Formats: sequence, structure tokens, C-alpha cells
Amino acid sequence: MLALEWLKNAHGIMEKLEATQLENIKKAATAMADSIEAGRWVHTFGCGHATIPVEEMYPRIGSFVGFHPLCELPLTFFTQIIGQMGIHQFLFLERTEGYGQAIMKNYDFDSKDCLWIFSHTGINAVNIDVALEAKKHGMKVIVYGSAGETGDKASRHSSGKNLFQLADIVVDSCVPLVDASVPLKNHFDKVGPLSTLSFVTMVWMTITTVAEILADRGVHLYIHPSHNVPGDTTAHERLDAAIAEYQKKVKIL
Repeated sequence: MLALEWLKNAHGIMEKLEATQLENIKKAATAMADSIEAGRWVHTFGCGHATIPVEEMYPRIGSFVGFHPLCELPLTFFTQIIGQMGIHQFLFLERTEGYGQAIMKNYDFDSKDCLWIFSHTGINAVNIDVALEAKKHGMKVIVYGSAGETGDKASRHSSGKNLFQLADIVVDSCVPLVDASVPLKNHFDKVGPLSTLSFVTMVWMTITTVAEILADRGVHLYIHPSHNVPGDTTAHERLDAAIAEYQKKVKIL
């Protein structure tokens, strides 16, 4: 079964992450913890399927206040395929220089913030625009993607830089450039991509490490609780407290 081949490839990615990226994840988590402890934000950004890790982390059971998604609808909602907000428009927008600058104009950033970007290849203009704007504000830029495969590739941006070259901290997703991993007979293209699995794995490796660092520093975390567990009589109060904290903090943006 090709299912087992994909699963073998997925296990291989997780093993590579564990073997090679723990130090980089701890560096990234420390920078994020510094921002959250200072009362500021970890801003998160991605395009297309790279928005999946952004949407996974908050609001989410088991995560906590401190992560602010910069989700731009035309770069996120591309499941129309054709017609309004179709794939052709999405591909055009993510490669269009200047769009990222317009996105960043909407927020009041601070040098104590940091920016966490997900991009498999790191070459598209909108991600690079967002990273460059973040650096103008003095923010640390943290990039997760296929750095080992694409870290030296030319970008689609006039700066000539790709995301990995701009980042202060890079965590390699360990995913091959082609992303899809399973050959299919009678077909040129492979099936079974790995980047989403790697991104979501890295998200929880990172966020749990951020939580550990902050807890060791004595920082109280507003954790998003499960409110579906029978017998938990305070879940809604804890949920309300987390949302209230988010609402209070987001006003500074």
C-alpha cells in the first residue's frame, strides 16, 4: 500500500526534525517567550497551505494567548479553485511585490514583537515583503521551511533575498523541495506531500517549548482549555479568561 510508503516518509521527517532541529527550535522558542513575557506578540504568517500551521496554533485547545495570526483572506481562502478567489488569483498575489507591505500597514508593531513565518520554499514576494517590514520595526524574524533544500535559491523579490537569507532564526522542515513524496505508476508527478505534517509537528514542538520556558520563568499562561470534558466545571471560566486576555492584548495593535 502506498499509504505505508507515505507513512514511512512521514516518520522519516519527524526523525530528522528530532535529530537535527531541536537546538534551532529552542532558539526560536526562546525569542517567542521573550516577546510574550514582555506583554507583546508572536505574529504568525503564511500563504496557501502554509496558513494551516498558523490556523492550528491559536485559538486552539492546548495553546495559549501570545500568538497573533496575520491571516489575509485572499491568501488563505483559496479552496474556491476557480472563479472568485481562485487558484490563479492566489498564485498571482503571493508573487506580487508590495502586497505584503500593504498587509503590514494595518498593525502597530513593536521591536519586542517577533514574526513567525511559514514558507516551504521561501521565495515568494509577499512573504519577503512581510519579513522586510518586520525587520524595519526591529522585530526578530523566525522562518520555518525547507531551508536545506531552498536556502540558497533565488527569490521572486527585487531584494534578491529569500526568506531564509533574511531570517534571524531558521528551523528546517527537513522536507524535500518537491514536497510530494510517493511515486505513482504511469504518472510523472508524485503524490503525498509532507510539508503540512512537518509544519504542524514543528508548531507543537515549538509552542510546548515556549510554554516550558515561560512556566520556568514564573509567567502565567492563559491556556485555551477543552470545554468538552464532562465534569470540568470551570472550563468556560478559563476559556472566558483566555479570550478576555487576548482581547485586552490585541488592543495594542
